Amino acid sequence: MVTTRASAHSEGRLRKAVDVIDERLGIRALEYPVPEHANNLAWSLGGITAFAFGLLIVTGILLVQFYSPVPEAANHSVRDMVTDVWGMRLVRALHFWAAQAMYVTAALHLLRVYFTGSYKRPREGNWLVGVAMFALVILGLFTGTVLKWDQEGFEALGHNVEVADLLGGVGIWFSPDFASRVPILVRLYGAHVVIIPGLILVLLTLHGLLVKRHRISPHPDLPTDTTGDQAPTDEPTEPFTHHLRRIGAFGLALTGLLGVLAVLAPPAVGPPPVAGLEITKPPWNFWWMFTLEDWMGLSGILYGGGALFLLLALVPFVDRNRNRSWRRRRVAMTLGLLVVLALATLTVLMLFTTPETHLGM
Repeated sequence: MVTTRASAHSEGRLRKAVDVIDERLGIRALEYPVPEHANNLAWSLGGITAFAFGLLIVTGILLVQFYSPVPEAANHSVRDMVTDVWGMRLVRALHFWAAQAMYVTAALHLLRVYFTGSYKRPREGNWLVGVAMFALVILGLFTGTVLKWDQEGFEALGHNVEVADLLGGVGIWFSPDFASRVPILVRLYGAHVVIIPGLILVLLTLHGLLVKRHRISPHPDLPTDTTGDQAPTDEPTEPFTHHLRRIGAFGLALTGLLGVLAVLAPPAVGPPPVAGLEITKPPWNFWWMFTLEDWMGLSGILYGGGALFLLLALVPFVDRNRNRSWRRRRVAMTLGLLVVLALATLTVLMLFTTPETHLGM
């Protein structure tokens, strides 16, 4: 009896504490209903991507304590942190693999949204927010590659500069001439640790608010409500806070997997770069673009990347079919599969391609 009373008293105090916090922060606003079909792995990929982003922020905060962003010291500082600073080899490896995970889960999330028709009215704006975040993830991978300041990073920067030249005045920020007294590596460092994460945080917040406003999209193979835009009222639901617990569990499993990869396959750091050489292949995330470069020159990167994101941006405005089921969206499904197949083919071809020299280094 005493134990029961003590337990009830503790629960009462905890409830009061939560009420005090909720009164000021509105935490219970997160308890909006989430339909049952959204509580699986495929429909949790967006949350898992956000979890990976959190890992990147935590490990990134540690990494910046030991990184020097000036060209004369950048490569040496990375090599020092992984050889001379206790634990930083693991932290850097975890940061690297979290970036890979964020790229993969973000891409899979976009595919899930596309193939389930979750970008349709009234969620077109949130699709565009997601596409913008995916572009920022790619920019984050690119700038992270450059910051190593080894041969791979130096050649990546060379591509960046020459593609910027193709853009003319539009690409001036990516040119060393934008701020001639500040090394471009310093500016890319600022983009990597401040601008890109900051923009992702802003868009992630907007993304979450729009999900709350429009609710989770209905399952394409299940009935909808009378509007056709929402899950039916009789589908079981649970609070979004419970959905967050499930995402947390997926995130912890992901962290364990990334930890194993960080131990078994830490990313390498090459020696300082040698100017005038073009001998490395880019990170696998960019292979499809560089197959196009081998075929078309540097303009292949510009036109290929531009075409992909233009297509993604146009999706909700071109596909006006209100049906969400893939069986009733044959044109959209065919085009989507063709784009995925094209990107996969271009990526695989890079495995068997000797990169051509295109940089004027």
